[in-house]
Amino acid sequence: MFESIQKRKQDEQRFIEEGRMPPGQSYTQRFPVLHYGPVPHFDPAKWDFKVWGEVEIPLNLTWEQFNELPRTQLKMDIHCVTRWSKFDTLWEGVSVRTLVELGMVKPLPSAKYVLQHAEYGFTANLPLEIVLAENFLLATHYDGVPLSPDHGHPLRGVVGAIPDKPEVKTPYLWKGAKWLRGLEFLPEDKLGFWEEAGYHNEADIWKEQRFAR
Repeated sequence: MFESIQKRKQDEQRFIEEGRMPPGQSYTQRFPVLHYGPVPHFDPAKWDFKVWGEVEIPLNLTWEQFNELPRTQLKMDIHCVTRWSKFDTLWEGVSVRTLVELGMVKPLPSAKYVLQHAEYGFTANLPLEIVLAENFLLATHYDGVPLSPDHGHPLRGVVGAIPDKPEVKTPYLWKGAKWLRGLEFLPEDKLGFWEEAGYHNEADIWKEQRFAR
């Protein structure tokens, strides 16, 4: 146990020295489970994924169709507002930027924000520029295996920091919604579930924007 604690402290110090540890955070080797409400049941025959709002043509995909989309793998550091950070996490899923490049999603010039809609009416908001950045993913897999139910199976939004690209804007992990069912493109910002509860709307990890002032 002592060796494990020492190893964790050494790794944490390395991440700090590399400039990868945001202020107020602490390194964890685990992947804590945090969410509001129960874990929803997944029925692949009834599940669908929708894109609507400020787009040229709405999109509606079945689970089978979603799994036929081009895949992206992404290694990121993820940072939770509850002050834990996990480094070099490996995710796989579908990039929204890829959907735009393929012409499957065509945002209108009026589209400036995206509201993620998840099960039970849960929402999470982000500027369009972050949703289209390379560090936002519609994730189906974590660490080489499908997401567990507690971590958002079958689909979740995930956003994190890419170690060698500090210029890419990175919000806290809550800005990616678990059990995701759709994306609504909006002309104006609309607060998500946690933002309405008093969390910071921008949630920049480097500015330590945890709560609204």
